[in-house]
Amino acid sequence: MAEEENNEEVKQSSGGGKAMMIVLIALIVILLLVVGGLGYFLYAKGIFSDQPMGGNQEQMQKEEASDSKQTYKAAINDLVLNITNAKGREKLMKLSFSLKSTEPTIEGIVEEYKPEIVDVVIAQISSRSSEELLTVGGKALLKEELLEDINSIINEVTSSNEDIKENNVKKILFTTFVIK
Repeated sequence: MAEEENNEEVKQSSGGGKAMMIVLIALIVILLLVVGGLGYFLYAKGIFSDQPMGGNQEQMQKEEASDSKQTYKAAINDLVLNITNAKGREKLMKLSFSLKSTEPTIEGIVEEYKPEIVDVVIAQISSRSSEELLTVGGKALLKEELLEDINSIINEVTSSNEDIKENNVKKILFTTFVIK
C-alpha cells in the first residue's frame, strides 16, 4: 500500500516537471522572437547603417555645416592665482586656457580686454576651494561659468559692432591647471 502511494507521488512530481520545462521552453522561444523582431525593426529604421535615412539626413547635414564653420583661438597664459583649501590654508594655482570662437578677430579682442577677462577669472577662482577645483565636476562648472562671463564681457565691449555676433566664444580649453 505504501509502495502504491509513493509511485503516485513520483508520477505527479514528474508530470509537474514536464509542465515546467514546457513553460520554460515557451518563454525562451518568445524571448528570441522579441529580440529578433527588435533587431529587424532597428535594422529597417537604419539605425545600424552608416547613412542616415529620412529626416535624420537633414539634421546631420545641419550638424556638419555647423561643425565645418571655422574656429579661431585666443589664449590667456600663465595666470598665477591664490586659492584656499577647505581648511583655509592658502595655495597657489597656475592657470592657462584657450578660447575657441567663431569670431576671426577674437585674439585682438581678448588682448585688448585682457584685464577684464583676467578679473573675471580671478573672481571665479577665488569663490572656490582647491578641493572643488580638483574634481572633474568642479572644472566643468568653472568652464561653464567662465564661458558665460567671458561671453558677457565680449558682448558688452563689441555691442556697437554689428559684424561681431553675440556669444561667439564657444569653448574654453584648460591648457595648464596646476594647484600647489
